[in-house]
Amino acid sequence: MAHSATLIFNPVSGSGNSDEDLRTIKHCLGSKIALEVLSTTEEQSARDLAEIAINRGVKCVIVSGGDGTVSQVAGALIGTEIPLGIIARGTANAFANALNIPTTIEQACEAIVQGLEHDIIQVIDVGRCRDETMLLLTGIGFEADTVEDADREAKDRWGMLAYFFSGLKQLRNLKSFTAELETEDKIIKVEAAAITVANTAPASSILAQGPAGIIANDGLLDITIVAPQDRIGAIAASYHLLQSAFHEDGAQRDDIGYLRTRWIKITADPPQKVVLDGEIIGETPIEIECIPRQLRLIVPGQVSHEQTEKLNHLPGVKICPKTDPGESDGGSSEKSSDSVQTKPDVIIIDYRIPD
Repeated sequence: MAHSATLIFNPVSGSGNSDEDLRTIKHCLGSKIALEVLSTTEEQSARDLAEIAINRGVKCVIVSGGDGTVSQVAGALIGTEIPLGIIARGTANAFANALNIPTTIEQACEAIVQGLEHDIIQVIDVGRCRDETMLLLTGIGFEADTVEDADREAKDRWGMLAYFFSGLKQLRNLKSFTAELETEDKIIKVEAAAITVANTAPASSILAQGPAGIIANDGLLDITIVAPQDRIGAIAASYHLLQSAFHEDGAQRDDIGYLRTRWIKITADPPQKVVLDGEIIGETPIEIECIPRQLRLIVPGQVSHEQTEKLNHLPGVKICPKTDPGESDGGSSEKSSDSVQTKPDVIIIDYRIPD
């Protein structure tokens, strides 16, 4: 056979029959690819198996499991020349959906075969947060609370609906927090209900869809700020973001802001839970950096979109560039949605949710 690969298979992913799934994968790939199968156990994680495959000099790695399994394997392959094929079998399959990778076993296998035969490889960015790899996104506030509340039992029973039900529950106790977002060239202060930092994200991750058309290989992080006044506003903003995702058009509501940046630091008062690629990793403050072109994927083609920013229509926003400590303030200027004024130390967005 012309191609060989190591398949890292998680037998506890998804709700289907894992033995049948593995037989299907072997049937679809077996005639085209010389396949070595390594299955995860309680003692050996997907990352452990990926590192074993790398040390053996494998030419290609294929992972079959949910987003957590995919993230572990991808984390081990970052910075190598080894391409990764994905056969998604999880609850959300967000990473596969974000990159238009088929989510049925048969179609995913066909995409891998075609990719290897025709060298269809994309090299994408990854994020780095607290020494953890971020393939998809980091959520602060509402999204983190929603993910934490959707437990394994609910996901096994309801699938993606578990997140929907959890989100409805979180809306009853929706609260804003004061956040400071620092990028390489500006500082923003805002009263927000949710902040999402995305490397890539499917349309179903609606709180990441401010810029829309999120690009996985542009060297930038996509930040969406959602600042509704009340619960009705939160529902309206969420629906608007969903429409933005499907139409690939940046959000236009005044209570949604977005920008793109290579690096960001976020603090919050009070401190907020942080979810990274579906796993709670603690609380703010956090720093996230985009590391360009680190992971080789066997994926379909992807359309690029113009890089955009929208902050100046958020109520009360003032925008100023960061300056070096030794730089004089005499010649600096500040942009405002209403007029030009004296430069403040930060951007201030006063947009509070009533008690």
